[in-house]
Formats: sequence, structure tokens, C-alpha cells
Amino acid sequence: MKLNPGDTAPAFTLTDDHGKTVSLTDYPGRKVILYVYPAAMTPGCTKQACDFRDNIASFQKEGYTVLGLSPDKPEKLAKFRERDALTFPLLSDPEKEVLQAYGAYGEKKLYGKTMIGVIRSTFVIDVDAEGAGTIEVAQYSVKATGHVAKLRRDLGLDAA
Repeated sequence: MKLNPGDTAPAFTLTDDHGKTVSLTDYPGRKVILYVYPAAMTPGCTKQACDFRDNIASFQKEGYTVLGLSPDKPEKLAKFRERDALTFPLLSDPEKEVLQAYGAYGEKKLYGKTMIGVIRSTFVIDVDAEGAGTIEVAQYSVKATGHVAKLRRDLGLDAA
């Protein structure tokens, strides 16, 4: 089931690329950009991650925290972070429970074929003082290339 603006953001507690536990409740009073990608170290996912990396300072200046989410294990995420000098947490969801809760895992088209997998998606979550989140933006089937620039425009941020 896809999420829409105004929906309650599903809570999560996942392991990141440093082996630390990260929860949505860790970001009270913040806006969290949770972007979902299919697989670390693939060309499209690398492009998207590097775009977020290159824009991280401007997102942070505007009060946003960026988190990446994929079904990869923390060890692979650590290699991805190190290889591409990524400067934000990469969350691991190998059981795909959080991906499913956000509607970012399911039927999709890839090269004209229907398959089941991770749906490249981005969510902007407004986290209240108690750590509960509300979806402000829910974008599904986004493109790896150019997505960060589009998100910046959608959020009314100046180009980096």
C-alpha cells in the first residue's frame, strides 16, 4: 500500500552501515528524507547516493536529515559508504519489512517486465517532538538520475 502526504509514517528501527541502531524516533523535531534504493554499488543507486552526498550540506542547512534505505546487509552498506565517501546513514532492511510498510517493495516494471522488488522511492517525513512522523512527500518510481534536483525543486530549495 502506497503512502500519501498526511499519512502517519511507519515507525522503524534498523541497523545502519556502522552497525548502529537507527530509529525514526532518533530525529524528534526534524524533517527526514528517507530515500529507498534497490541495491548498493549498482550504477543507478551509486549515482543517486552521490547526488544526495553532494547536496547534503544544503539539505542540512534547511533542516533535513538524509537517510538511505535498501535491503542490503550492513556490511555491504559499509563498503558502499567507504567506496563513495557517503556522509549520511545507510539503513539495512534485509527482511524488507520497512520497505513493505512504506509501499516501496512490490510489483514494478523493469525493462518492460513485471517483477517483484524494491521500488525506488523517496519520503519526506516531519518528525514531531515525540518522534512520531507524518509523511509530507511520498514519491514512488523515481529516477536515479536527476531525482535529487527534482526533490530540491519540489521542496522549494535553491539549486546547489
